[in-house]
Amino acid sequence: MLYIKLVFIAFILPVFSDAFTIAVAGATGKTGSLVVDELLSRGDSVIALVRNMEKAKDMLPTSNDRLKIILCDLSSEQDIISCVSGADAAIWCATGFSGGNPPPQSLWNRVIDFFGGKRDDQPSPSKSIDNIGISALSKAFEQSIQDDGLPKVVMLSSAGVTRPSWSDEKKAKLAGCADIPIVRLNPFGILNKKAESEEILRKSGVNYVIFRPTGLNDDWPAGSRPIFSQGDVAVGRINRKDVAKILVDCANAAEATGKTFEAFCVEGYSPSETISSSLKRLRKDSDGPLSEEEIQIAFNILQQLLPGEKQDAAALAMGQTYEQLDKGQTGRLGVRGEEKIESAGLKPSA
Repeated sequence: MLYIKLVFIAFILPVFSDAFTIAVAGATGKTGSLVVDELLSRGDSVIALVRNMEKAKDMLPTSNDRLKIILCDLSSEQDIISCVSGADAAIWCATGFSGGNPPPQSLWNRVIDFFGGKRDDQPSPSKSIDNIGISALSKAFEQSIQDDGLPKVVMLSSAGVTRPSWSDEKKAKLAGCADIPIVRLNPFGILNKKAESEEILRKSGVNYVIFRPTGLNDDWPAGSRPIFSQGDVAVGRINRKDVAKILVDCANAAEATGKTFEAFCVEGYSPSETISSSLKRLRKDSDGPLSEEEIQIAFNILQQLLPGEKQDAAALAMGQTYEQLDKGQTGRLGVRGEEKIESAGLKPSA
C-alpha cells in the first residue's frame, strides 16, 4: 500500500500541478530579475536566458532548484528557440540593439533602465533584439501541444509606442500623452522598435499578451492599485515590482490572451485580489482598435489621474518630476526643449 501511495505522489500528482516552467528573456535586467523572483515565489520553475553568467550569479537566486540559467544570444533566433525548449511559456523583458557602432554608452544604458530591460555591453540602433526575440518566441510556441488558452508569449512593451506615428492632428488633440518627454525625444527610435515587435507578435498566430507599463519609477509605492486601459493614452507611474507581478499574472490568465493594454498605479489604493475582472473588460486585438471617440474618452478620464497638482505631463522636461513642475523648479537636465540628453537618466516620472 505504501508503494502505491508513493507511485501516486511521484507520477499522478504532477499532472494536477498548477506550476509551470516559464522562460524569462532579459532575466538579469531590473524588471526581468523581479519577474524571476515573482515566478519562483509562486512555485513555478524558471529558465532564465542571460548573456552574462557572472552577472546572473549576482542578480539571481542561483541556489533555487527551480531556477535554470542558460547563456543565450538574444540576437540569435535559433539560439532563443533552442534555449526555451521545455518551457510552457515565455516572458520577454529584454530591450536592446545588436550590431553596428554603439551609440553613447551612458545614455543608452539609461534608455534600457527606463524600459526595465537588460543592458547590452555593445548596444547599437542598427538591429532591435525585440524584433528578433519576439519572432523567435512566436516560432518556438506556435505549435504548442497544450492549448489551454493561456498566453504562450508575454511581451513587456511600453506605453507610448504608437504615439510617434500619430498624425499631427491627433498629437495636438492628445498632447497630454503625445508630448511627454519620452515620446517627444524617443531616443534611438526605441518606441518605434517596440511597436514593430508588437505587430510581429500579433501576426504570429501564437497566444500572446502585450503589456505596456507607463513610467517605471522605483520610488513610487509598490503594491499600489493598477489602472488598466487601452488606446495608448495612459500616462503615470508604476513600480517595477508591480510590473513584474502583472506580467506573471498575465502568464496565468486566459483573460489576457490576445490583448494589448497599458497600466499605471495610483497611490493610496490597495490592489484588488485578482486582475482577472479588469482583464476581462479589455478588448481583444482581433476585435479591432478603439474608435477615436473611445480614445478621447479614455484620455479625458486618465488625465485626471496624473500625479501632481498641475497634472500637465506635456509641460514636463526630461528628468523633471511632477512635483518639481508644481513648484516651478527646473529638472536635472534643464528646461523643456533644451534638455542635456547626453547626461540623461531616462527615468522620468511619466
